[in-house]
Amino acid sequence: MIASIRTTAAAAALLALTGCSALAPRPITYGDPQPVVAPSAFMGVHGLTVDAKGRLLAGSVLGNAIWEVDRATGAARVFVGPPEGQADDIDIGPKGEMAWTSYLQGAVRYREADGAPVKVLASGLPGINSLAFDRRTGKLYASQVFLGDALWEIDRAGGKPRQILKDMGGFNGFEVGRDGWLYGPLWFKGQVAKINPQTGELKVIASGFKVPAAANFDSAGRLWVIDTATGELFRIDVASGAKTKVAQLKSALDNLAIDSSDRIYVSNMADNSVEEVNPATGAIRTITRGAVAAPGGMKLSEDGRTLYLADVFALRTVDVATGRVTDHKRMQASDLEYPMGIGLTARRLLLSSWFTGNVQVLDRSSLKTLASLHGFTTPSDVVELPDGSLLVAELATGVIKRIAGDGYKQQSTVVTGLTGPVQMILGSDGKLYLTEAAGRLTAIDPRDWSRRTVADGLALPEGLAQRGDGMLIVAEAAARRLVEVDPGSGARRTIAQNLPIGFEAGPGLPPSYLPTGVAVARDGTVYFSADRNNAIYRVPVR
Repeated sequence: MIASIRTTAAAAALLALTGCSALAPRPITYGDPQPVVAPSAFMGVHGLTVDAKGRLLAGSVLGNAIWEVDRATGAARVFVGPPEGQADDIDIGPKGEMAWTSYLQGAVRYREADGAPVKVLASGLPGINSLAFDRRTGKLYASQVFLGDALWEIDRAGGKPRQILKDMGGFNGFEVGRDGWLYGPLWFKGQVAKINPQTGELKVIASGFKVPAAANFDSAGRLWVIDTATGELFRIDVASGAKTKVAQLKSALDNLAIDSSDRIYVSNMADNSVEEVNPATGAIRTITRGAVAAPGGMKLSEDGRTLYLADVFALRTVDVATGRVTDHKRMQASDLEYPMGIGLTARRLLLSSWFTGNVQVLDRSSLKTLASLHGFTTPSDVVELPDGSLLVAELATGVIKRIAGDGYKQQSTVVTGLTGPVQMILGSDGKLYLTEAAGRLTAIDPRDWSRRTVADGLALPEGLAQRGDGMLIVAEAAARRLVEVDPGSGARRTIAQNLPIGFEAGPGLPPSYLPTGVAVARDGTVYFSADRNNAIYRVPVR
């Protein structure tokens, strides 16, 4: 249950950072958190399969789990939990055994039956993405995509995998055909191909796709393919390569599964959705869906009506009065690159992704991309200075870089020695405030880059915003609470606790992972994103 701490005590008097003036105390009382956007399952949904018991299983990479989805009601429960449940793709073997790919962990995992121990069959394979059993022989194959480009035969005894082929063009969501060949899309080439796993021979069987993402056979041997960029579902004649469009879904499709009755199930990572498609009519039934997918950083418009949200698989806005969510850019159908942090100015939107190393500058009114900048090391957040230059915080290196000039080609490091900088804001006093994953809230003066610690001993501070009276609101993700911090004295108090935030990243990943976003309205109402249930909440002023 979400609970908040109510207080009737007056807010502490805030000394201006010049140290020579004081603000009048403002009494603040906060109520219980209220959902603005309702929770949903998964945190981005990817691989799908129907097992021997008829259970529909769905994998999530960011969510570090495999879920079981009730096909009738849409109810979902965790089937294999974090962190070993991280799954980009899932498949069932001839004896009911299950294998899956832990994409961010570079591992292929396996268990023989429900309740059996989970084994790692292969590791050290960054970007291990798709996999499939040959149900006649029991052999297991897996491919690397995005962080690698190779096809492997996985030794089910845990020995060294055998490389079959490399540099294919992104052999994504594939399946083993009746002839023993592997059939799947070439993501980066817009083609569907088949590969002989014994010889490595590759033959293109269909082309003309924009970004084909996955392929599966039905019981009649017909091949079905989804295009993630267009949202289309096609039936492919393997002999001729002719394709027939059967259904139109939304973009950001990830995977599909076909059950013994030839019902088709499709996952959409941007919508946290699983949909059933009738292969005869193309009719679509939504089984489960979320309004947002994996909400991270967010900013509130000046009029307090609209939240701008970095939702990893989409750029979205949320009407705070109604909870209505509007899509502006979606993964695969746009130039978006998995945004996790977001900055907002009068003219710009600033997106950052530690996963892709990208900083993206958008025109706020048109949402047209003005610059897409790569080469950063885990950029976690971006702010714009009054002179138009940008400050980029790098999570892994602990530095802040200033980029400026035409095309932002001028780059310099202005701050070093930070420990996991997560989120930044420009305060009303012109200072740069930032959270550090190590537990600090820090103030930096952009005039000389001097810094001081505002507060220490915080439990994985992430999201950060400033209230109208100057007080800072910080999300302590590891403690699952929001705290109010006086930027002058560092005094703090809890305003909400027992919140669905602080999702654990798992081994080898940044502790802040998907940062909790925080925004504050003029009246003091606090908004935060919840990475444990993919919701957005408000903490109202009473």
